Amino acid sequence: MLELSGRGALIIGARRLGQNLVHRLAQEGVNIAISYRSSKDQAERLSKTVEDLVERTHLMQGDLSVEEDVKRMVDETKTELGDLSFVVNLASNFPRTPFETLDGEAWDNSILDAKGNYLLAVYAARCMVANNGPTRGHIIFFTDWAARETPYRDYLPYLTSKSAIDFMTRAFAVELAHQGILVNAIAPGPTIRPTEIEETEWDLAIQQSTPLRRESSKQDIVELIVTMLKSETVTGETIRVDSGRHLAGPGAYG
Repeated sequence: MLELSGRGALIIGARRLGQNLVHRLAQEGVNIAISYRSSKDQAERLSKTVEDLVERTHLMQGDLSVEEDVKRMVDETKTELGDLSFVVNLASNFPRTPFETLDGEAWDNSILDAKGNYLLAVYAARCMVANNGPTRGHIIFFTDWAARETPYRDYLPYLTSKSAIDFMTRAFAVELAHQGILVNAIAPGPTIRPTEIEETEWDLAIQQSTPLRRESSKQDIVELIVTMLKSETVTGETIRVDSGRHLAGPGAYG
């Protein structure tokens, strides 16, 4: 298994679950670059909380849908940390789009998430190929428990984008295997309540739709990521961490 300490990680989306991941990776001695799009204050506070735990940290702004931003973020990470071995992209929107509201704009807004993952994998992998060892890097995407065969209502463009990310996980794993770069994905279930969903509605949905009757565990997800980054023979996998939500089948979400 890989030793994580001293390696460099680029973390995209360090607001919610990302905060837990940054702290956990810092405990492993991973040098961390945090990228934010608009939440500068939160990102700055998070970066400061781990500065004393690792040798190097870096903070930068960028938009994954902008190709030049992606190139710059990858280059900055390698320069500032001295290494880029890991990329984890947690950034995602969760736009509700009932059928009567669907239009081209709804599609374009959601498919940008898939484009961002694509660009990030391309440029990060091109950087990682210069690393030493049989395992030169890890890329981890985030998709959705329903991105394959069990879609739920009112989120069609979002789920289509997540399905593209799910497929890219396997496609990039094949493309990059001979370079020693591993690509995997996490597919959470309901983990952290979106602000647009009322607390009572959220709690009811959890009780009715997840066999374990609880949210997906942030700690389970973070520990799984750490395990995946240490692994050297797991690639092309999408792992659901959803309290059994996929077992309940399709239907309205929340």
